[in-house]
Amino acid sequence: MAKSSSLGSPLRNPQQAVAAPSAAPPGSDQIYKVTLGDAPQKGRAEAKVTIVEWSDFQCPFCGRVIDTLHQIERNYGSDVRFVFKHNPLPMHPDAPYAAKAAIAAEKQGKFWQMHDKLFEANNSRQPDALKQDKVDAMARDIGLDMERYQRDLNAPETAQAIRDDQAQAAKLGASGTPHFFIDGARVSGAMPYESFKAVIEAQLRRANAALASGVQKKDLYEHLIKDGQSGPPAPPPQAAPPPQARNVDPGDGPWTGAKKPKVTIVEWSDFQCPYCSRVEPTLKQILETYKDDVRIVWRNEPLGFHPNAMPAAKAAMAAFKQGNDKFWKMHAQMFAHQNELSEAKYEEWAKQVGLNLAQWKKDKESPEIAALIAKDNSYAQQVGAEGTPSFFVNGKFISGAMPFETFKGAIDEQIRKADELLKKGTKQEKLYQALVEENVKAAGGSPQAAAPAVEQKFDVQAGNAPAKGPKTAPVTIIEFSDFQCPYCSRAQSTLKQVMDQYAGKVRLVWKNQPLSFHPNAMPAAEAAMAAYEQGNDQFWEMHDRLFAKQQELSPAYYEQVAKEIGLDVAKWKASVESHSGQAVIQADMSAGNAVGANGTPTFFINGKRLVGAMPFESFKQVIDEELSSRVAKK
Repeated sequence: MAKSSSLGSPLRNPQQAVAAPSAAPPGSDQIYKVTLGDAPQKGRAEAKVTIVEWSDFQCPFCGRVIDTLHQIERNYGSDVRFVFKHNPLPMHPDAPYAAKAAIAAEKQGKFWQMHDKLFEANNSRQPDALKQDKVDAMARDIGLDMERYQRDLNAPETAQAIRDDQAQAAKLGASGTPHFFIDGARVSGAMPYESFKAVIEAQLRRANAALASGVQKKDLYEHLIKDGQSGPPAPPPQAAPPPQARNVDPGDGPWTGAKKPKVTIVEWSDFQCPYCSRVEPTLKQILETYKDDVRIVWRNEPLGFHPNAMPAAKAAMAAFKQGNDKFWKMHAQMFAHQNELSEAKYEEWAKQVGLNLAQWKKDKESPEIAALIAKDNSYAQQVGAEGTPSFFVNGKFISGAMPFETFKGAIDEQIRKADELLKKGTKQEKLYQALVEENVKAAGGSPQAAAPAVEQKFDVQAGNAPAKGPKTAPVTIIEFSDFQCPYCSRAQSTLKQVMDQYAGKVRLVWKNQPLSFHPNAMPAAEAAMAAYEQGNDQFWEMHDRLFAKQQELSPAYYEQVAKEIGLDVAKWKASVESHSGQAVIQADMSAGNAVGANGTPTFFINGKRLVGAMPFESFKQVIDEELSSRVAKK
């Protein structure tokens, strides 16, 4: 292909040829029916191999994979074409604007030039590289008509195009970025070149066989995907979790109801979720029935497979910036007209609500609002609100759009408890925390966190990962973690307590799950895996130092630690600069995603999943059960 149509500039330290498994990545043996639509394409329409990518311009993994795509382009030439689809993730506040800018550039025939500029900025790792003014400057640099660019960027159909791409991704199970379908075969993540090569070679064989059988070149792609699946198979039904209670912080977000409540209901919800809409009349009935006693607090959990959920959350939270009552008026409009969610409708409702429209528009796209929503999302994972709607009634968990009677039983019980505490002298401002702590203790947890819901066992293999404790230990804890994650750091003291108390009985295994919204997580993982190449003990020394000074994570600090723990620094630096740990890290991430370890930290205790920085008692409960079970089997 011509040099002017490259897939992006190479990274400063491109990956060198590293020994990597040539086996195709998991899941690539299944073909999916991936329609192309009007997405930007590069390469011949009659190419034998079509690579469809869902990507996010602020995602560090999407930036990292550019060199691999560039290598594919060089090595396969006219046999390959590339198709780009948008999936700006909720934790990347600058990604939606960048996506809209790329679409606006596409309208003027310059998508790939803008694409390259945006990923060059991404790979610069500068925190403000994709701010609106910088993106607009890129548009000027590539010679766009700026008046038309701004008009196209802000057009409702531009935002709709992104939502359409995201809806298609959700249907196909492409929840993270980057995500690829190569003639319909899935490749998830920034996998090394050898992994892509294995899939491309397999698809070339399919394409050649089809052409030899008489399929016309112009019909080749449609022929190769025509019998593909429309989406991943549905997961098996899960057993309902046992009753739980969590110490949930209501936060300082939108609320409605009593000013001095005896019962606080914290709700995690999604404006596009049909079950969230279904429960609204029940919540209204609760507020009418218990108007002097109940407060409802809203927290955002826009789900990835609901493309309108995130834009709606931003619009509602921007309304909240102008007053709590403004939020609830916007909230009412969104649920009353859930099938009409769109940028045009948000603006129409903003006018009806009486918002300062200019300020609302500015706030809606601000990093501050994106950060608030991301914080709610992250906290949902920590307290176990993994679906919507999820409710915590003074900390007692209720999942789903349950009927009024279910809430009534919990509320009446809490009002009785509240009255008893108030009679004993508990002050109103201390009432919620006192009730939550009582409920958590009654559920068998600690005041700091709830006991885990033990699920079915997962088949998680330790492999050759870094580990401590004897291989023959009866209990193996496999930890999926991220060196920049504050909850992962918090869990380290608990893990030390586990290893001390169960010395010889527990083996701890590390697996990498660097999250895309932690920019230092992947480089830290590479530094630690480069240390592991020089020994298991060296990995754990590096591991301990990285968590000990989590706020100092940087290339300079990694090198300092490498020197302090006695590594062969030249060899270590060569490993880091060549990204030699990438194949292992990506394999860890894929394995984690396959078993639901999408957040960090996530632990598997002899296959039983435990999510979050849980207290020692939570680990102890599962470990003791496993040890007792082992004794009983003997």
